[in-house]
Amino acid sequence: MKRENTAHTENESFEKITFGTENPLQGIYEDCRFIRCLFIGADLSGATFRNCLFEGCDLSLVKVRDTSFQEVRFSVCKLLGIQFCECRTFLLELAFTDCMMKLSMFNGLHLKNTVLVDCDLQEADFSEADLTGAVFRNCDLSRTIFEHTNLEKADFRSAINYSINPEANRLRKARFSLPGVAGLLDRYGIEIE
Repeated sequence: MKRENTAHTENESFEKITFGTENPLQGIYEDCRFIRCLFIGADLSGATFRNCLFEGCDLSLVKVRDTSFQEVRFSVCKLLGIQFCECRTFLLELAFTDCMMKLSMFNGLHLKNTVLVDCDLQEADFSEADLTGAVFRNCDLSRTIFEHTNLEKADFRSAINYSINPEANRLRKARFSLPGVAGLLDRYGIEIE
């Protein structure tokens, strides 16, 4: 199924397909669904996805240099080690539900109002990202990096294991639950009982 970079695919569903060197994804995909597909290590560079859904897919270590994700939703997907910071930022809009996203990189991206629900974001990197109004609902943020990140109006009320330095991040009107707020004091070595 080799395609040219200019090919345009609309309203199609791809189910249980393995994409990679022999079967690359190129061109523009609009209103498409990818269900239980394997993309492990695939090169999606230069592809465009508009209003697409990835459901039950494994996209671990895919290359996304200059890839465009516009209104793209990931549900029950494995997204390990993806460098989202390399994708095209114009009209970037992502949503994640029940995804494994360990070691993924979002440095410097504008992800205002992004919603992440039931995601494992251990060791992800959001350095210098704009997460204004983002929602981290029931997300595990163990060893996740927030450095010079705009977290204004972000919702961490049900997130767990986060450690955020209030001096190195913008937190105005961010929302935290009472037991979780201890994650804002980690750098001070304070013991809270």
